Amino acid sequence: MARLVIAAATSGSGKTTVATAVAAAMRRRGLRVQPFKVGPDYIDPSYHARAAGAPSRNLDSWLLEPPALLELFARAAAPADVAVVEGVMGLYDGRADTEEGSTAQVAKLLDAPVVLVLDVGKVSRTAAALALGCQRYDPDVRIAGVVLNRVGSERHHAWTASSIERATGLPVLGYLPKRSDLTLPERHLGLVPVAEGRVGDDFFERLVDQVERTVDLDALLRLARSAPPLTARPTGLFPAEPVAPRTRLAVARDEAFTFYYEDNLDLLRAWGAELAPFSPLRDDRLPPGVGGVYIGGGFPELFGRELSANRSMLASLREAARDGLPLYAECGGLMLLSEGIVDFDGNRHQLAGIVPGWSTLDRPRLHVGYRTAVARRSSFLLDAGERLRGHEFHWSRVTAVPAETAAYAIDGEEGRVEGFVRGNVLASYLHVHFGSDARMAPRFVEACAKAARSARSGATLPSHRDGGAGPTVSTGEAARPET
Repeated sequence: MARLVIAAATSGSGKTTVATAVAAAMRRRGLRVQPFKVGPDYIDPSYHARAAGAPSRNLDSWLLEPPALLELFARAAAPADVAVVEGVMGLYDGRADTEEGSTAQVAKLLDAPVVLVLDVGKVSRTAAALALGCQRYDPDVRIAGVVLNRVGSERHHAWTASSIERATGLPVLGYLPKRSDLTLPERHLGLVPVAEGRVGDDFFERLVDQVERTVDLDALLRLARSAPPLTARPTGLFPAEPVAPRTRLAVARDEAFTFYYEDNLDLLRAWGAELAPFSPLRDDRLPPGVGGVYIGGGFPELFGRELSANRSMLASLREAARDGLPLYAECGGLMLLSEGIVDFDGNRHQLAGIVPGWSTLDRPRLHVGYRTAVARRSSFLLDAGERLRGHEFHWSRVTAVPAETAAYAIDGEEGRVEGFVRGNVLASYLHVHFGSDARMAPRFVEACAKAARSARSGATLPSHRDGGAGPTVSTGEAARPET
């Protein structure tokens, strides 16, 4: 199982550019490439997927227990010729002052060689000190080579490479030059997702052409193939035998909603869900015959006017909530189900009205980080009192959600509650990896299958496992605010 981790000394060093370029270049050679991203990021994987022609998957050693992480890695990587794993932040940066969730921890779990990307745009010989420090900090991390980014000239490359090689004994395997046309577009939460169409095929072609000229791809492949055998065992995340499709699950997929862990979708399929994609921006209604709805994160704040104008889709979501279909929404999905969005310019865009309160983008502060949460009430995912691990990353906040309907209490933040649960609606800012708890995916599918059976029989569907009342939803006929 050939595998390679592409890490960096700091964030912003060019990991995503290099990992994307290497994946695309290997694909151009005819290799089957399976990309991965360390950590909870959704946007970088969209570049990997475009480059490799295969969905990128997240390897998060804080959200996932090591056996689950290894199982998910092995399942995805087994059919590929090579796995390219992009790190997160700096090589050793983890949760708080620990290595939990760090690139280094994942590299050790995978027993994979690490290629260190160094941004040398404003240094030369000092890069050797950075490489040497990363090399010696943890001898169990096998740094096997270096790639330089933002190189100013051939002379700059020669001086920097020779300094690194003398100090560390590591080979410098190539470089990317300082070129504005190889820079990925960014905005308020990082890179712009590929689905928005800002990055065209010509960018990827330029990137691969450059890598083929200035990076030793043969050496990278030799390093990847030097990784020793990897042992991964079933952990109970997937059914022991194949499960036939039991229900259809509507999944929001368009420019506004792109944030999904690919393993979540795999797990839902494995337990019997047929995934039916739909666009909250363009489709009139939810797909026919679905037993539930999954709305991931994204950037609905950039599409408030268009989402608000699609009144038939908003009505379809309200109808699904009234009928008792499980609605699961994360972050951007929570915003769609709220009364509406107040965007960066103060414009108000009325939305589904299933979750009380408005989503505002007044930027009081960025909410980011890992969270441990305790379910305050039972839902189709969790029983009251059960714990989960999740991740937050958002500028917005939802105002005026009643505390008695909050989904979770957040550990370590006394008095803080989060999210919304009522009936079969569960919405939260927390991004959750279903691989963190083997019960969640089958519970979600079972709830959808039960809802679909009830709809076919005309029976009244219980709201959820603790019998709570269904959600109160607006009719959408109230006076609409100016937008």
